[in-house]
Amino acid sequence: MPNRLAEATSPYLQQHRDNPVDWWEWSPEALEVARTLDRPILLSVGYAACHWCHVMAHESFEDAATAAYMNDHFVNIKVDREERPDIDAVYMRATQAMTGHGGWPMTCVLTPDGEPFFAGTYFPPEPRQGAPAFSQVLQALADAWENRRDEVMTVSRDVLEHLQASVDQGSGALGPDELDEAVVTLAGSYDQEAGGFGASPKFPPSMVLEFLLRTAARTGSQQALDMVAGTCEAMARGGMYDQLTGGFARYSVDRYWRVPHFEKMLYDNALLMRVYLHWWRESGSPLAERVVRETGRFLLDELRTPEGGFASALDADSDGHEGTFYVFNPNQLMRTLGAADGAWAAQLLSVTGAGTFERGFSTLQLLQDPDDDARWQDVRVGLVAARAERTRPARDDKVVASWNGLAISALAEAGVLLDEPDFTAAALAAAELIHDVHLADGFRRTSRDGVAGANAAVLEDHGAVAEAFLSVLGETGDAIWLDRARVLLDRVVDHFADPAGGFFDTADDAETLVVRPQDASDNAYPSGTSAAVHALIAFAAITGEHRYREAAESGIAAAAPIGTQLPRFAGWTLAAAEAVVAGPLEIAVVGAPEQRAELHRAALGLTSPGAVVVAGEPGLAIPLFEQRELVDGDAAAYVCRGFVCQRPVTTVPDLRASARS
Repeated sequence: MPNRLAEATSPYLQQHRDNPVDWWEWSPEALEVARTLDRPILLSVGYAACHWCHVMAHESFEDAATAAYMNDHFVNIKVDREERPDIDAVYMRATQAMTGHGGWPMTCVLTPDGEPFFAGTYFPPEPRQGAPAFSQVLQALADAWENRRDEVMTVSRDVLEHLQASVDQGSGALGPDELDEAVVTLAGSYDQEAGGFGASPKFPPSMVLEFLLRTAARTGSQQALDMVAGTCEAMARGGMYDQLTGGFARYSVDRYWRVPHFEKMLYDNALLMRVYLHWWRESGSPLAERVVRETGRFLLDELRTPEGGFASALDADSDGHEGTFYVFNPNQLMRTLGAADGAWAAQLLSVTGAGTFERGFSTLQLLQDPDDDARWQDVRVGLVAARAERTRPARDDKVVASWNGLAISALAEAGVLLDEPDFTAAALAAAELIHDVHLADGFRRTSRDGVAGANAAVLEDHGAVAEAFLSVLGETGDAIWLDRARVLLDRVVDHFADPAGGFFDTADDAETLVVRPQDASDNAYPSGTSAAVHALIAFAAITGEHRYREAAESGIAAAAPIGTQLPRFAGWTLAAAEAVVAGPLEIAVVGAPEQRAELHRAALGLTSPGAVVVAGEPGLAIPLFEQRELVDGDAAAYVCRGFVCQRPVTTVPDLRASARS
């Protein structure tokens, strides 16, 4: 049996290369084999840090008997959802339509033409809690394909018609009234006691929090700020945040952010770093500042690759159990720290005899600030050292373009605002990697070990990376980044736009799937539409070129029905709409780097929604800097809206006053 996954670039596919299942990667060849053999396709979709993907792999895909049946009756295709979000989007929509829910691992069974007729998520090896065994599912599907083909084809046609109909987007408006109403809707699902929205499990609502910060800046809404503060504080003090070395886990399984699903994703930490930075900018919260600095260090220390990019994720599991690397019990604290400090740490970190997690272990929470900071730092050093002796979770070290774009934007801004030059340097290095490797031949979504993968970038990659390039332009004053962003956004406008309004998630010259995916709703990270809209707004503000503003407004209009009806799934679009309502402000800070530093930091410290800040030398060859000179030899800030500018200012108080007027 050929090992077709042996040369895969995806760490997730590499995890399955030694399975007895005869796996294929998604390819025209795999579909042609299914047609030739007249077999259905079993499509299995997951990702490297997915706990239940590992469980199903061990229980079923490593089992010789199960694999033999799969090999005899199906053409088996394994897909990394992070490499192929387009495939994942199409078949996740089918899974949700057929089952009412979705998740990973995702298991879909398709006709040889790729049309789904069965879908599910995790299946156990034995019947359990009303769920059939995976072997039973396989046998029933093989029997249906052989003996009830007409029924199978009817189901596949119905599902395909549903998928094609569900692609159609609506249209609407997101003006001040709609944005205010979105805040009211969000308040209706806000958890007053524990922070966050809705019931457990709770995912970090980073994009919604950014919207609330922006709407508070526009309206002065205390309600919006209270929802931000309550959620940010609860997340940062709970077990979902790594109290020892920083970084957020993917979500909390409980209402109180106490017990996480322990995998750590790049996109979550990039988005949350930005939110906490903006919360600090608004409130001055010491907790917010600490979280930004620690999360930035986590990105640099734990996720940065030797090539200068950022790895996708850290696994949840080590030594065969989820969370083993992170949790403690009281005895471990005593052995590591001694009796007195161990007891003090147990009380401080909510480590109990019964445990707050599994098997008597507790997650580490910091519900109150320590009363002795020096003692806490000693305890922290001791626990980090003890944890370093444990088996570390595996790292998915592929570099995903869009997620690196989110990290670049966060690090570039925080580097200036918090005077962390390491953050700024890391942002620049990652941006160079994306340009030099991912954009060397077309635009590739992923790379690993400095080598680009084969999969084409999708809309979210173009949007998030273009915004990142504009962030680097803003911090470095190097005009090359404007040109690089233009290349990406021209492709967005020319190849992703839907003539009916909004955008498709794949380009018009991309691989044809059974449906061309198009979904403007945000999920764990920004949708392609909202990512593109943010970049287009910023680019239009810097260049004054209206076609990019028109494209952004088209994307907002297409996503408006989601924003008004389900604002929890449109936070990034709502945040972009706040920027449009605000202008946004366009701020050029002119001067040599040391000369302009104070004004630059003050400009980034403004809370005006979506303000676009570029700092550079006089004569910087971008439209925003035309006729922008020093004032009496001093650095100057030019505050504009729609390229109509106020008089230049040279002091921080005057800059703040100018931004308010």
